[in-house]
Amino acid sequence: MDNPNVRSSHVKKTPTLGGVSFFYTLIFALFFLKILDGSFTEAIYFIPGLTILFIVGLKDDLVVLSPLTKLVAQLAAVSFILSHQSFQIGSLNGFLGIYDIPIFLYYVAGAFIMLTIINAYNLIDGIDGLASIVGIVILVIYTTIFYLTAEYFYVLIALALNGSLIAFLSYNLSSRRKIFMGDTGSLIVGFMISALTLKFLALSPNSYNELPFLLENAPLIAIGILIVPLFDTARVFTIRVANKKSPFSPDRNHTHHILIDSFNLSHQQASFVIGGFNLLFVVLMVILGSTSDNFYLVLFLITTIIILAYIFYRFDYSFSNIKRRILFKRKVDRLKNGVFKKKPNKPKSENVD
Repeated sequence: MDNPNVRSSHVKKTPTLGGVSFFYTLIFALFFLKILDGSFTEAIYFIPGLTILFIVGLKDDLVVLSPLTKLVAQLAAVSFILSHQSFQIGSLNGFLGIYDIPIFLYYVAGAFIMLTIINAYNLIDGIDGLASIVGIVILVIYTTIFYLTAEYFYVLIALALNGSLIAFLSYNLSSRRKIFMGDTGSLIVGFMISALTLKFLALSPNSYNELPFLLENAPLIAIGILIVPLFDTARVFTIRVANKKSPFSPDRNHTHHILIDSFNLSHQQASFVIGGFNLLFVVLMVILGSTSDNFYLVLFLITTIIILAYIFYRFDYSFSNIKRRILFKRKVDRLKNGVFKKKPNKPKSENVD
């Protein structure tokens, strides 16, 4: 059970092991896919990583683990995916003039990409429905991409996980039967999304013939698909580091917290607004990616990030920022008191009779 605290958006104890169902669903799906088609060798490489994150996430939901412990477990989990050749990114197909990628650079970049996505997805799981809705949007997009490129194993895996999220969403948004996915669920979903992202970037050039965007724009399309967790993580990490705090220290500076606290949106409204923005942003990226070269797509992406950063810059509710505002207000008050300070009253003269 998750007991509410000063940072919580819920007000009563809530079960937090909804992610357990994700693990069993994916294990069954991988088992049957392997039985039906023995050519899907990737299935064996998913199972160890999922098992590691399931155990670590389950323990973290029951007994809180340190960020370092979870990071080591995540690194062990992603190593199984990186070791399979079908995920190897050998070329960026001309993106920023990059073609061939050395194998050692692939391992470093691949591990960084997967770890970033796993932790970014884990961090957006802060209000009812958000992680599920964003996950559903991302998985629908990847399902479409892998269907167009005839990667049917990943189509079926994405559909299986999406089915879990859709079923879970009804409980997560329920007022009487509410349940959270917990770290068990967010780590597993983040792991699967990161693996699908790596596979998307590793697709061979002849697989892109049916895609509605140019081959060299694939890395930017991937960033667009993951814009919500990536932007939110980059923003809160920057604020925490600027305030001389650990990047993993908790606060209420996430985008979803701001929508709730400052714009008075409900959990459901904030989740659907963010999910709708994610879907709209991807559609715009795909449209631009079908006709534009890298420069204009990069310009659109950077401009959007700057605008979002400026909009949410005003809403920094960290302790250090609040303290700075209080100190600034006190200085202003002292200046006002110094300028408009009343003159002391003259002493009364003695009566002379």
